[in-house]
Amino acid sequence: MSAFEPGTDAHALRNSLDRPDIDLVACFCAAWCDTCREYRPKFDALAAQTPATVFAWIDIEDHPELLGEEDVENFPTILVQRGGRTVFYGPMLPHIGHLERLLATLDAGSPAVATRLPDVRGLLAA
Repeated sequence: MSAFEPGTDAHALRNSLDRPDIDLVACFCAAWCDTCREYRPKFDALAAQTPATVFAWIDIEDHPELLGEEDVENFPTILVQRGGRTVFYGPMLPHIGHLERLLATLDAGSPAVATRLPDVRGLLAA
């Protein structure tokens, strides 16, 4: 399965996030961004290979409420939440191998990172 999009896949996204033990990987992007368009198929492929994780593709212009006071200046910007905590948030080079390696290193014991993001998971699950 490919990454969910808020709005288009809202019902399926809510159902997938009902389980508190499921991880969330969100990519903040923009429709006009060529880098994002090139990255999307690889992100979708990783989502299909990782069914125990919810992947979300979030266009920041369509869903600014998911950023709150946070600014996204570089694409892609990735959010990873495990165990209800944000364990990574920041820009990432658009090479899917970097995200794969990051996900392999993060676990339930990874320290939380501070962001100014609202409760992205809660907003997507609402």
